[in-house]
Amino acid sequence: MPNWGGGAKCGACEKTVYHAEEIQCNGRSFHKTCFLCMGCRKALDSTTVAAHESEIYCKTCYGRKYGPKGIGFGQGAGCLSTDTGDHLGLNLQQGSPKSARPSTPTNPSKFAKKIVDVDKCPRCGKSVYAAEKIMGGGKPWHKTCFRCAICGKSLESTNVTDKDGELYCKVCYAKNFGPKGIGFGGLTQVEKKE
Repeated sequence: MPNWGGGAKCGACEKTVYHAEEIQCNGRSFHKTCFLCMGCRKALDSTTVAAHESEIYCKTCYGRKYGPKGIGFGQGAGCLSTDTGDHLGLNLQQGSPKSARPSTPTNPSKFAKKIVDVDKCPRCGKSVYAAEKIMGGGKPWHKTCFRCAICGKSLESTNVTDKDGELYCKVCYAKNFGPKGIGFGGLTQVEKKE
C-alpha cells in the first residue's frame, strides 16, 4: 500500500513520523515523544542516546546492560555498585564474570527487530552506532578512530583529507602526497650566500 504524503514509520510506535516531529537515530525515525530509553523510559536526545542494534537506551541503562561487569565498573572511580538493574528490567547477574546478555530478547517489543546493516569503522572494524558516528571520506568512523593515519592527530571537518580509504590531517597529506620541490612541502626558501 502506498504511503501517500506521509513520512517514515516510527521505530517505537510504528505510526507515521512527519518531518517536523522527526528524530533520527541509527538509521531509524522516531517521534520526539517516542524517543525514550527502553530501560527507564527517560526522554533521550543526541547527547544521551546509546544505541545497541535496534534498541535505544540512556547511557546509564546501556552501561548497566552492555557495559563491563564486576567490582569497580559502572559508577565511577573507586565506587562499588550494588544496583542490579532489576527495577529497570535489565536482569543482571551478580558475581558472574560473563556478560548478562541473554540469547533471546528479554523485552519482546518493536525494538527487538534485528538491523543487519550496521556500519563498520574502517580503522578498527567494529560497529559504528549513531551516537558515535563521524563521516569522513564517505565512510562512518568512531570519534576515537577519526585521527590522522600518520601523526595520530584528532581530525575535524576543517583539517581532514582522505586518500585510498585512509584519513590524514592536511599537514601530513601535503608532506607525503603533495607536490614536491622548491616552494612546496619542506623547502620554502633558498638561502642566499653572503
